[in-house]
Amino acid sequence: MVKIILFGKPMAGKGTQAKLLAKETGYQHVSTGDLFRAEAKSGSELGKELQDYMSKGLLVPDEVTVEVLKKNLPDKCILDGFPRTVPQAQKLNEITNIDLVVDVKCSDELIVKRTVARRICKNCGAIYGLTVPSKVEGVCDECQGELGTRKDDTEEVIKDRLKVYNEQTLPILEYYQDKLVEVDGEKPVMEILQEILKVLKTKGLYNK
Repeated sequence: MVKIILFGKPMAGKGTQAKLLAKETGYQHVSTGDLFRAEAKSGSELGKELQDYMSKGLLVPDEVTVEVLKKNLPDKCILDGFPRTVPQAQKLNEITNIDLVVDVKCSDELIVKRTVARRICKNCGAIYGLTVPSKVEGVCDECQGELGTRKDDTEEVIKDRLKVYNEQTLPILEYYQDKLVEVDGEKPVMEILQEILKVLKTKGLYNK
């Protein structure tokens, strides 16, 4: 059993790395958001409880999130988006052992630039930005649809999110300090992937 947490600021690229790592290693990419939607769709009692929170736009309580993870956590997985606070990390520790925490490090300045530069296709949902711009400005490479911005992709909103991250989420690094490895999240995407894979091989968590 191997459990890895990908950690980082909003827009640090941890979701992208989680998907690439899952494809490369065969470990399952576990996003709590995806688990919530799947459980809600199942119609289980837990799913109905989740649906109630989500339909009202409320945050899912830690206890419920841990119950969903307990029910759906595969033996080999990459956790993305959880835990976000030390109490969540402590609850997670009660149901499983974490082997490695990878912090994808980025400066606040770059995070702000990435957020403001992000463009999303209104037709197919493809995402473009600083490192992966569209070939033609304002036009999707995939379907030639129009590119637009999300309402919350503003400097003000991302600075608020970074403030919350620094106050509530950053202390997790100290909690996991004996399992923590940092990688440079400002490098090109594939270089970051290779750096993480090298760490996994060194730790004996991946041997391809």
